Amino acid sequence: MGSAPSPKGHDRAEREGAHEPSAETQEHARELLRAFMAKQGLRSTDQRRIIVDTFLASGEHVSIEELLGLVRARDPRVGYATVYRTLKLLTECGVANERQFGDGLTRYELADDSSHHDHLICTVCNGITEFEDERVEEIQEEIAARYGFRLRSHKHELYGVCPSCQAKAP
Repeated sequence: MGSAPSPKGHDRAEREGAHEPSAETQEHARELLRAFMAKQGLRSTDQRRIIVDTFLASGEHVSIEELLGLVRARDPRVGYATVYRTLKLLTECGVANERQFGDGLTRYELADDSSHHDHLICTVCNGITEFEDERVEEIQEEIAARYGFRLRSHKHELYGVCPSCQAKAP
């Protein structure tokens, strides 16, 4: 019955190990953005391309401030407002999802229809671990059916203390 949980993400201390989306996934996201921008009459600028490329390569849940830092390493002239507007554009066209994990920050992650995952959030360090578990998916379908619901979407966010923070506790 299902498989064991499969961690996909990493907490903030393990950023270097973040999962970069495949080239195919990144190209699909770029194509969605190009089509949306053409429909809206928007043009592609060098700064917007740098922001999009950096976001797609990040492979993690990134806040505007974190993405701004990564982008400024490539082009120090990029401003907060440009990053903000670009992330809003990515959200509007379905390339990115906004996530809020109870720490006051809005984070963005690549919207990947081919891969559903849920989140474990550490309430001490705010680290986020992605996981997939077929049992969770099966149980939610059973519960929805019991109550006559037809599910359209869902999100699971589990809050607790990660192993690293538990080890640091007195």
